[in-house]
Amino acid sequence: MNERILDFFTKDALEAARANNTYRTLRHISSPEASHVTIAGKDTVLLASNSYLDLANVSELKQAMADAVLEWGTGSGGARLTTGNKTPHDELEEFIAQFKGEEAAIVFNTGYMANVGTISALCGKNDFIFSDELNHASIIDGIRLSRAKCFVYKHNDMADLERAIEAAKAEFCAREKLAENAVSNFRGLIVTDAVFSMDGDLANLPELLRIAKAHGVLLMIDEAHATGVLGRTGRGLAEHYNCEHADVTVGTLSKAVAAEGGFVAGSKQLIEFLKNKSRSFIFTTAMAPAVAAAALRNLQFIDAHPERVQQLRDNVKFFCDALRLHGLQVPQTESAIIPIIIGDEAKALRISETLQKRGILIPAIRYPTVAKGQARLRASLMATHTKEELEFAAAKIAEII
Repeated sequence: MNERILDFFTKDALEAARANNTYRTLRHISSPEASHVTIAGKDTVLLASNSYLDLANVSELKQAMADAVLEWGTGSGGARLTTGNKTPHDELEEFIAQFKGEEAAIVFNTGYMANVGTISALCGKNDFIFSDELNHASIIDGIRLSRAKCFVYKHNDMADLERAIEAAKAEFCAREKLAENAVSNFRGLIVTDAVFSMDGDLANLPELLRIAKAHGVLLMIDEAHATGVLGRTGRGLAEHYNCEHADVTVGTLSKAVAAEGGFVAGSKQLIEFLKNKSRSFIFTTAMAPAVAAAALRNLQFIDAHPERVQQLRDNVKFFCDALRLHGLQVPQTESAIIPIIIGDEAKALRISETLQKRGILIPAIRYPTVAKGQARLRASLMATHTKEELEFAAAKIAEII
């Protein structure tokens, strides 16, 4: 190994991360994902999981996946367009479409691949994308790959979004040497998270739908943290607002659904287009069919148990109320994500480490995941946390801060 050249590529970045308290390390957890986990032999209340409904350790769902492995084996053997497309993939896509109230769906290996593959397939260098400034990295990377002109609008600011669209249309007319407002060939895409992963707030879907329709552009939402969480039965942002769906709905199967993979749901024409144009779908081996079967079974469980979604919602309200009673300022949230803003990166790390010693795991989120000086504890709840656990955690968090 040429260590000198390797150091040239890596050393400065690592030293800088250590110096500014943004260096990352892996935390070893020696038990399954559940409301309690084992870290270094110590029982710890987990307030940091995206498995919001706590399905990853449900006995009947684990057994269903084990049975699927015995039936379908451990791998798929090929891309979906060659030999990898098996019965569980088709059944999963049919159920996702039904669950989300859409005509069709397509499954990707990860939610990240769903975002990257969808945005870069829909848009090219002559198109325009309008992106919320707090969108997830997978959306940002998809935009970069598309080579479209991107306008970033202020977070959840609908007036700024409309301003950006008007600016893009003016730029389009100037580029194409068209008369002002002669924008019949203008192609634009608004893209936003449904639930913003570090703040827990929601996109304003009714207003986004209005703006998209008024300006003749497409609307895409990423429901990674909304599916299984928002709406009376966990169907997401449209159910929460009781409104129409976006043109393109992306989601993940690895959070509340507690399996693996991502998906896009929408019209049949959209799904056929992605099968033919999305590089992250075409050029990758299909997810193991046993994983698809497990995701299907978990989604069916959510469909059959809406009370689990309500239980999660009750826990979020209880925990936020408890934090406020102990003197902490936390936002009203409809999601399962509760940010506790600390500010200083080093202080956030110390608080998180102290909480872990007290048997509570809430990670410190730092730059570049959030802006510098906006470090926070990011609590995320499960439906199975008890009120006693949440009250204990709220008291300890306040005491240590």
